[in-house]
Amino acid sequence: MTGWSREEAAGHPFSHVFQIIDGTSHQPIPSPVDLVLQSSQAMGLAADTVLMRRDGSEIEIADSASPILDWDGKLTGVVVVFHDVSVAKAMSLKMSHLAQHDFLTNLPNRVLLNDRIAQAIASANRYGTKVALLFLDLDNFKHINDSLGHATGDKLLQSVTKRLSASVRNTDTVSRQGGDEFIILLEDSKTGKNAALTAEKILEELTLPHEIGKCQLYITTSIGISVYPQDGLDGETLLKSADTAMYYAKEKGRNNYQFFKNEMNTHAVQRLKIEADLRVALEKHQFELLYQPKINLNNNQMTGVECLLRWQHDEWGQMMPESFIGIAEESGLIVPIGRWVLREACKQAKEWLDNSLPAITIAVNISAKEFLQKDFVESVRAVLVETQLPTHLLELEITESVLMRDAQSSTAILHQLKQMGIQLAVDDFGTGYSSLSYLQQFPIDVLKIDQSFVHHIASATDEGIIVSAIISMGNSLKLRVIAEGIENKVQLDFLKSRHCEEGQGYFFSKALTAKAFAEKFLTSNIN
Repeated sequence: MTGWSREEAAGHPFSHVFQIIDGTSHQPIPSPVDLVLQSSQAMGLAADTVLMRRDGSEIEIADSASPILDWDGKLTGVVVVFHDVSVAKAMSLKMSHLAQHDFLTNLPNRVLLNDRIAQAIASANRYGTKVALLFLDLDNFKHINDSLGHATGDKLLQSVTKRLSASVRNTDTVSRQGGDEFIILLEDSKTGKNAALTAEKILEELTLPHEIGKCQLYITTSIGISVYPQDGLDGETLLKSADTAMYYAKEKGRNNYQFFKNEMNTHAVQRLKIEADLRVALEKHQFELLYQPKINLNNNQMTGVECLLRWQHDEWGQMMPESFIGIAEESGLIVPIGRWVLREACKQAKEWLDNSLPAITIAVNISAKEFLQKDFVESVRAVLVETQLPTHLLELEITESVLMRDAQSSTAILHQLKQMGIQLAVDDFGTGYSSLSYLQQFPIDVLKIDQSFVHHIASATDEGIIVSAIISMGNSLKLRVIAEGIENKVQLDFLKSRHCEEGQGYFFSKALTAKAFAEKFLTSNIN
């Protein structure tokens, strides 16, 4: 270890052969032999002691020196014991690093982040500055992870890490909290403006494709921002506020950022209650299906019916889907709820048939989570077998954005459903990012124009570029085109002038109970 042989070392001062220095300052350390000879007491060296070998290289060592005494207690020598601790120390440093860093991205973890937040708050108090926390959650990452595998998901997280790190200053901290959640600590800010600029830069960076193997993957993020001191006086409160704001960003449509506001706390509490109550809503039979007719715009005859979900809440009364479907999606509760809806709709349609009422197509909305379930096709098949509803009377409505998340996989699923005889509709068309090539590959029967476009029609002579384009495209592809949300005659006249085949909305009828719908539309003619 010293680099000296026994013969070469003989006759040299001990401190010359056993030359030790301080590992931090690189200053010489007194010889342990000299110290023991002076004190007659055993001693150990500091943990960062380094041995200088004869060739100039260095070894980290642990050392102890003890006096050698004769029978009379007289000091006759010193014994020195030392060993190489380089590997052990390197392992210790590595373990210490791992304890404070995420193993996949090498970013600081929650432990180190909490320490840095505390330091940033102390500095902000000293200099009168602010601290901002950005809480990021990747949108739809789970779908990529589940469909393309964890290895691809890990590489995507590493690619996201590089972009996040490049979007902040060296003095800021990017931390991974596990899963697809990241937290960014911004220090030394006078206002929240820096946080907004950083959030905008991140959103822009993440819109660019990630090259993972042979794939081009796209991911967006929802960002919640909290600022010290107004949104919390400690790290835990700031993190909670940023987390709350992030959920609000998701509810606002994802791929955006929101600053925390106090009223969000009330919203968050209500959200937790909705999720808790949703978990028992099926058991309590609180869900109800209403039915809205689809009308041929040329002859005013009914062409089908769409079933719409309502929740009869114990405290809040009837709740519309937009107030709880998003929470059901994120919690996974949408899968059992969606299967209940499909079963009840098919049972009702079969009941009308069994009562010798006219056969009509019944449309059921399918959520993203349902559509992506591995047993989705089989679950639909099982419901049709159970209810004995003829397959051609069932129409499944799937949003454009869901179909385009993984267009190839969607095509395969749609073909399986089509082979069963089920009719297929693309819902909310015009709000997603379909390519014409995929639209032609999908074995679909119907395009549904999103009601937001219909609502913007101001007159019968309105240009209505998007609506006109969708109608023209649908007609060219020989698809039925249905306009949602028709509320007045102006909208109806416009759609008829553009040769839109069908429509639905309050102009014809609000959503009705099964009994009311049957009485109004199945047992009498439409006026």
